Amino acid sequence: MSGLGIVMLVHTSLERAAQVARHWTANGCPVVLHVDRNVSTEDFRAFHRALVDDPLVRFCSRHRCEWGTWGIVAATQAASEVMLEEFAQVRHVYLASGSCLPLRPVQELIDYLAERPRIDFIESATTADVPWIVGGLSHERFTLRFPFSWKRHRQLFDRYVALQRRLGIRRRIPDGLVPHMGSQWWCLTRQTLESILRDPRRSEFDAYFRKVWIPDESYFQSLARLYSSNIESRSLTLSKFDFQGKPHIFYDDHLQMLRRSDCFVARKIWPHAERLYQAFLTDADRARPRAEPNPGKIDRIFAKAVERRTRGRAGLVMQSRFPGDGAEQAITAGPYSVFQGFAELFDDFEPWLARQTGARVHGHLFRPDRAEFSEDQSLINGCLSQAAALRDYNPESFLKNLIWNTRGERQCFQFGPADNQAVNGMLARDGNAQISVISGAWAVSLFRSRRSFADLRRQAARLQQIEAKQLEKLREPWTRARVRIWTMAEFVEAPMEPLQAVLEDMGVASGRKLQEVPTMTNLEGFGEFLQNLKNQGMHPYLMGDFPVGQSPASLSNTPRKPYLVR
Repeated sequence: MSGLGIVMLVHTSLERAAQVARHWTANGCPVVLHVDRNVSTEDFRAFHRALVDDPLVRFCSRHRCEWGTWGIVAATQAASEVMLEEFAQVRHVYLASGSCLPLRPVQELIDYLAERPRIDFIESATTADVPWIVGGLSHERFTLRFPFSWKRHRQLFDRYVALQRRLGIRRRIPDGLVPHMGSQWWCLTRQTLESILRDPRRSEFDAYFRKVWIPDESYFQSLARLYSSNIESRSLTLSKFDFQGKPHIFYDDHLQMLRRSDCFVARKIWPHAERLYQAFLTDADRARPRAEPNPGKIDRIFAKAVERRTRGRAGLVMQSRFPGDGAEQAITAGPYSVFQGFAELFDDFEPWLARQTGARVHGHLFRPDRAEFSEDQSLINGCLSQAAALRDYNPESFLKNLIWNTRGERQCFQFGPADNQAVNGMLARDGNAQISVISGAWAVSLFRSRRSFADLRRQAARLQQIEAKQLEKLREPWTRARVRIWTMAEFVEAPMEPLQAVLEDMGVASGRKLQEVPTMTNLEGFGEFLQNLKNQGMHPYLMGDFPVGQSPASLSNTPRKPYLVR
């Protein structure tokens, strides 16, 4: 028997769940199953008969599970208690669902956890830092009461929330507890899980979380912070969500993409995806090199899917939507380019861009203390001054005047969340603007600084919130600028393609490969820096999924030449 135990929550597709459970136990992993009480007695008995002969399978007491309610936590507690009592050899407990599917040989996961015996893998971030709350409640889910089901009694749910707000009702959070949120799917050490389930204050915590909204994303995520000595704030389960917060479902044609992710487990798998179940449950394929799980490898595919869904295709008015208001002519006198994150990621980006395009390349024109004109000029065409006070009197007019007074010469400048954000709206509305963003690249400057980590965490949280709002504005339906956005992880993985695309947008390098490229800054240890931010409760999501313990240079599928990394 291995030191890994699987807690599996099952509510549908029982035949597939039985197949996956057999796969886990065949590799020495005990499995404790919780079957939703909503499943009929007849179906449950058939499921029980299919697995009862397996000595490594156990069933726990059944609870009624409904999205957003306490039942899911109660089910997890019940199954975890059985696991701890029945299987003393288990050192890590992995929470999975009936729609989860192992993507790599189980022994690789067992070995991976054995090398990290004291690490708890659970996504756990404070409410101010989580990016996945879509149209929902953030901090209020911990200070209001939610006795009604959001799905079955939506009107009662909304009215009761409105009543509590009107009356100023606020629940008391238990002493010493700081609410954290994260993915439901975790892998905890036996020590941490036992501490949570056997704590003398458990009845107090349980009573509090019973009325928290969606407690399965906050109960273990918050309590693990009280007991764990070593949290890695990430899930070992690959799960992707669309722009509405609904989980993506994986089908047969996602086979190669799932393999490319190097993740141990994925959800949600379509129950009729026969090709996926055949490939991952019967193909040992142990010759493949072991790699750190890296869901960032497939982020670009999901980003393109979101863009297609929310913005439609080139040449078509937003598919399935009515045309939006606000169509207008370009605001400025000519085309210009805005680059966000490039100067942070490349040491010599500005002179390289000037050589490639012949454009005038400025630094951060909206830097808080001054405007960084090209060649460090203090005045530029039209007697525009670098003085921040003059520029900030009317930042939009400053940019309009700059473009007007340099007609016939393309202007490029750097921008970022630390700059004056007053021009964001104009940039998004201007059809002459070409905006290229590497989201999260501002973290490179923090990574290279020598400030205390507490200061870095506060600054990172502030810059991330600013950039998130800016990106939201750039993605609005009335945006007229030509916008390209990459997460830092996906850009670093394959940088040549986006660099080529940026130059082609400016009318150069079309149809030919780049012969000269900028020098990327040294990112050795950057993944660990982001993981440390996560471990401190801050969720740096704009960078994408950087692998831990792996040099970013190895992420790229492009040849090392001509791309240079110092």
